Amino acid sequence: MTRVTIAAAAYPLDFHDSFDSYAAKVTAWVSEAAASGAALLVFPEYGAMELGSLGGRAVAGDLEACLHEVARWKPQVDALHCALAARFGVHILGASGPVFLSEKGNDIYTSAGQTDPKRNAVYTSGPRPVNRATLYGPGGILGHQDKQIMTRFERETWFVEPGHGLRVFDTPLGRLGVVTCYDSEFPLLSRALVEAGAEILLAPSCTDSLRGFTRVRVGSMARALENQCVVVHAPTVGLCDFCPAVDENVGSAAIYGPPDLGFPETGIFAETPLNQPGWAIATVDRAAIAEVRRAGGVLNHLHWEEQAARIAAGVAVV
Repeated sequence: MTRVTIAAAAYPLDFHDSFDSYAAKVTAWVSEAAASGAALLVFPEYGAMELGSLGGRAVAGDLEACLHEVARWKPQVDALHCALAARFGVHILGASGPVFLSEKGNDIYTSAGQTDPKRNAVYTSGPRPVNRATLYGPGGILGHQDKQIMTRFERETWFVEPGHGLRVFDTPLGRLGVVTCYDSEFPLLSRALVEAGAEILLAPSCTDSLRGFTRVRVGSMARALENQCVVVHAPTVGLCDFCPAVDENVGSAAIYGPPDLGFPETGIFAETPLNQPGWAIATVDRAAIAEVRRAGGVLNHLHWEEQAARIAAGVAVV
């Protein structure tokens, strides 16, 4: 299979008074994308934060308590997505969220803490969460990718920890890599994934301003250009009045490729209108990736290594 239909979500965050409400929403989204022929579905970074509402508004409105509330629902989220992937015969990159790890790297699912103005000082001395996106296939969980490089908010306010190591998922739809939001702005991460065989990079994001969204958009398009591959950008969109960490969300979903042989001249396969929920859906041909790398108007992927030779002698300041 070289042709694959991909759906990237521009996903709003909603308040849920029960897990059944959340499950019904995700089921409707997956059903809609599958009905359009999509075989690979990509949800955004921190889309799981809407699960904080299950603890009530006081918990959802507390940054630390919300992290723990979201994390404790991970087993149910995994079960739901596994069932949906099997039911519809699709692969799903689920919305990322916090996962707390033990010293041995095992998941810890925690309940929300009690209200305590000193709680942050206590929690920051214990286990801290990673920002984890899980990939589900028709046969179950294929693995996960933790975000590698933290934004200032994650470092300075949430104390979210970076993950360790990159993964390429070898699937019937092609080899997939994940560069979560800020990760997409660092070319060496994507390059390492591509050199390990990734053909399609998934870039879930969560940005609270047009400039933040634009940084991820430009980064994703640049990664598609320099690696001559497909990049799938799935953001959160709209206002969220119950969780201050994700209260404003700006973006549009899109699927990018290199603007070259066999690809759209703009490099954009599909995109949603800014800040409007919905799916960006496009069919891409993995054979076109190999062909543009072999015979494109430019050969960025092939010529990547020439950079090292050009800078080996240093940079002259004149």
